This record gives sequence, structure tokens and C-alpha cells, in this order.
Amino acid sequence: MVTSRARTRTLSVLTVLAAALGGLLLPTASPAQADGPGVGTPWVVTLGDSYISGEAGRWAGSSNASSSRADALGSTAYYDNAAGTGETINRCHRSKSAEAYVGGGVNGLNLACSGAKTATSNGDNFKPGLDFFDDGAGKLGQAKMLQQFAASHRVSMVVVSIGGNDFKFADVVTSCVADFLASPTWWKDYCYDDSSVKANFTASNVSAVRARIAGALRNVATAMRNAGYADSQWTLLVQNYPSPIARGSGFRYSESGYTRQSTGGCGFWNKDADWANDSALPTINGAVFGAVADSGLTNTRTLDLSSAFNGRRLCENTVGLYEEKGIANWMSPGAVDQTEWINQIRTVSTAGSSSPYYIQESLHPNYWAQLATRSCVRQAWNGGTPRSGKCTIAGTGLLNGEPRMSLN
Repeated sequence: MVTSRARTRTLSVLTVLAAALGGLLLPTASPAQADGPGVGTPWVVTLGDSYISGEAGRWAGSSNASSSRADALGSTAYYDNAAGTGETINRCHRSKSAEAYVGGGVNGLNLACSGAKTATSNGDNFKPGLDFFDDGAGKLGQAKMLQQFAASHRVSMVVVSIGGNDFKFADVVTSCVADFLASPTWWKDYCYDDSSVKANFTASNVSAVRARIAGALRNVATAMRNAGYADSQWTLLVQNYPSPIARGSGFRYSESGYTRQSTGGCGFWNKDADWANDSALPTINGAVFGAVADSGLTNTRTLDLSSAFNGRRLCENTVGLYEEKGIANWMSPGAVDQTEWINQIRTVSTAGSSSPYYIQESLHPNYWAQLATRSCVRQAWNGGTPRSGKCTIAGTGLLNGEPRMSLN
């Protein structure tokens, strides 16, 4: 049995993971003059958290042998300021591969921020929520940012991903990895029944988070109305969350030993992986889409991402690390179909000061997944007549540089 001292060491190593998890900037040319509601080139604007900001968008698959094999965008992946020299807001991680940039004559703006909740947090790490926060010194909530931008640009669709951090996604992941590392196969300590985890999924908390999400969506509508839009002039597309790991039977690494985390970066017991897919994810996604209905807004559409990456998930037995598959790097033929679309879970030992990885990139859709989601957002845009749908993998290889996806 693992001693309390060993467990304490494990938890201390993982503390940074809880704090850091959260959370193709190819901006097309801006109009020569200010536009506005119903006038000018259309824009798609993304709001929300790390699952839409582009967290982990630097990496196309995973390799423990060499990070360069999977490094699709390089060290400037998250630079989004006007000069292209850094981040507008530190650690928002608005990547160049993010889904906002659908192209095809449509401009894109990414206002999302890794780690964001429905409400703004103005602590040591500023995280703008979907509200009208304004500290008078330049820090704004995402609804306020949207309102200011939409007043002089034709915003035709706003895409939102929010709610995961209100359910304390990072803390749940940390608990699961800690329990995996600190208990043996013959005396498994599961996270799904930890009191701290269960508290996030009580009926009362689910109801409270659902209400906050509905309020955040109404804030988006208020921002657009304040900017001069009628509801009929724009569409709110709300996306839910994808499954990042398979059920226990779908892992390619055994529960025995520590390979599942030390090699794969997916330290979940089978039973916890089953719970994540069968209970936690449906509960979160039910709250998100339920909030769309609760919001009372009539210009909404939904983008179902729940199974968008199935077959390409972290540690799934249908894909592998570059060295496991004998693939040179992310540019090699077939790499998109044989490597993971979800980033490994990292601790302080694998994301130290000399490492190019951030702990907050853990368990997030990577470069491949973000381009895949972008394809589905483009299909949801539908040439300016937005529609709802379920995003799934439609085939192998790349189409115009993106994975083949369909919106059904």
C-alpha cells in the first residue's frame, strides 16, 4: 500500500497541474474602414475557455523522444498581440491553429482565454469571463470586448465554449492522476468517488453552473444588442466538450505499473476513464446545451463535439506516439491519422523550465483537433446561414491542410 508520505509527494508534484490547467492566428485583412452591424465583411468571433482559445494548438501529436517531431507552430504559437511578439493577455493561449479562422472570405477574431469561467477572475492571473468586467485600466470581460469590437465590425457569428472550468475541470483531472499515481493496481484509489470530485456533480451544483452558463450566453446577446445589432443579424453558436480519453478498454497502455502516465501521459484508472466518458462528460455537456435552451435566446445553434475526436484520443489504442508508430514527424504522410489529437497530461517533471511544454496544455485538443474543429465551425457557418450539427471524423488524410470532418 502506498504510504501517506508517498501520496503527499505525489499530490505536491501535481499541485501545479491543478493551478495551470484551465486554459491558426491567421487574421485575414481588416476592412479598410470601420464597418458595423450588417455592413462589411463578416466576422466570426470566438469566446470562452481553453477548448476554444487554442490551448495546446502548438502540438500535432506527441513524442517522448523529441518535442520537435510534434512541434507544428513553434514557440510563437500563442502570440496574438498586434505586433506578433507576445500574448495580449498572458497565458490565454490563443493559438494560431484556433477554430476562429474559418477563411473563405470570413474574418476571424479570437477573444477566448484559457482558464476562463463564466465570470471574470482578476487575481494573479487575469482571466476574462463572459461578462462586462472593466477595471478602468484596460482589463475587460469578454462580453465587453465583443461589444466594443462588434460596434465597428460586422460580427455575423459568435462561437462560445464555456462551463468546463466552472465544473473545476483542472481539479478533477488532478485528482484522477494523483489517485492513479498514488495507489497500486491491487488497491486502486479512484477519483470518481472522491468527495472533492463528487461535489462538482451534485444536482445542486450542476443546476448552479447551468444557470451561470445561461447568464453568460445572455451577456453575449446583450453585448451584441448594445453594439447595435438585432438578434436576427447574428448567430450564437454554442459548442460542448469533446471526449479527451477513451473508456478504460480503449487504452493502449496497461493499468499495471506507471507506463500509462510515464509514457502515455494519461494517468487514469479504467474505472475513472469509464466514469469520465459515461457520467462526467454527459453531465457537463447536458448543462451546456441545457443552458442554451434556458437562455431564452432564439438566434442560437449548437455544435456537438462530444465524439469529434473518437479514434484519435489520448492513449487510445488506435493511435500512438511518433516513435511508437515509426513516423518521423508531424509533416510525414499519414501522421494525422496515426497520432493523438489530445495533448498528454504533464506534471512538473515533464514540463519544467527547460521544457517547451506548458502544464496547462494538458488534456486539450492539439493542432490536429483544432483544425478539425475549425472545419466543423466552417460547416456550421454554412455560407452565412448557420446550422447546428454533430462534428465527427469523416475520413483519413488532410483536405486543404485540415483533417476530414463532417457536420451531421
